[in-house]
Amino acid sequence: MSPGVEKVIPEEAIPEIGSFTQEIDGKNYLVMNDAMFTFFRRSMGEFSPFFLALRDDKKILGCRCTDCGIVRIPPFLVRCPDCNFASTELVEVGDIGRMINTPPITYFATSLFHQQVPSGRGRITLDGADTAMCINFYTTKGILVPGIVKKGTEMKVVFRDERIGDITDIFCVPTSELSPAQISKKGLQESELDWSGAAEPELPEAGPDDTRKFQAGLEELRTLVDELNGCERARADIADWRRVVQVKTVGGECILEIDDGRLRVDEGRSPKPDFTLVCEDINTLLNGLAYRGSLTQAIIVKDLWISLNREFISVFKLERMARSLARTKKG
Repeated sequence: MSPGVEKVIPEEAIPEIGSFTQEIDGKNYLVMNDAMFTFFRRSMGEFSPFFLALRDDKKILGCRCTDCGIVRIPPFLVRCPDCNFASTELVEVGDIGRMINTPPITYFATSLFHQQVPSGRGRITLDGADTAMCINFYTTKGILVPGIVKKGTEMKVVFRDERIGDITDIFCVPTSELSPAQISKKGLQESELDWSGAAEPELPEAGPDDTRKFQAGLEELRTLVDELNGCERARADIADWRRVVQVKTVGGECILEIDDGRLRVDEGRSPKPDFTLVCEDINTLLNGLAYRGSLTQAIIVKDLWISLNREFISVFKLERMARSLARTKKG
């Protein structure tokens, strides 16, 4: 297999050979790592034109009944159930539509899907279609939080740069985040979006108490970082991961660096951070890392802001570190 090609089963999902002892109700049990994998190929069959259109032509197809004219999408019917099974024909539909429901947002996922979160999934009725299609959606304005997309929000379908002929080749974003040229362009690709255009929230002016609170929180954060670095299980949660995070609060700024199994924290500003976290109170970050709160919940209720949606995976790793340290202390 050539370098850079993604495998069906990701490396992180394959456990190492080994065993460990787990104590339950005062008894020791031996736990062994084992695995059983089944590989199979599946044909898209008569629905191949829909998936080939996504992959090769950046088009979305529906099926139109030759009798009643209803256009259903995706075109998973070759006979109309409302017209005595009249035949259908493939037609192209538009790439702009509206959400028919207020969709949920997923923040936690298994290791197979954790790189896709946070993501939303809703049902959108595209121009030229009479039925709705399930589709993932994202935002270019930071991280997804409730309220960005709701029932009636106008959305634009965007095509992945690398497509394989699967429904995940497309996603959508609110048209309010796009320029008129992007909205009108057919076959808009993800690389044509500005993912760095998030508007950073403004913080109120700091007072003497805010500065003291920041300095006290920073000292506690340094102590906590030392504890996390001293926990083997927690270090494993950020192994092979490197990020420089700029943290901004009312009372001051600090840099949180993730460096292949180690954390570092320093006061000040980084010249080239990978992403930014903004919160009024440094204790929002501190409580999440100390397992006294949740970074994800802080993001959902907008107490914590993150500049890049795709960097939620870093937040996920930091929260996992907090859980690992808490479990190590408990066990």
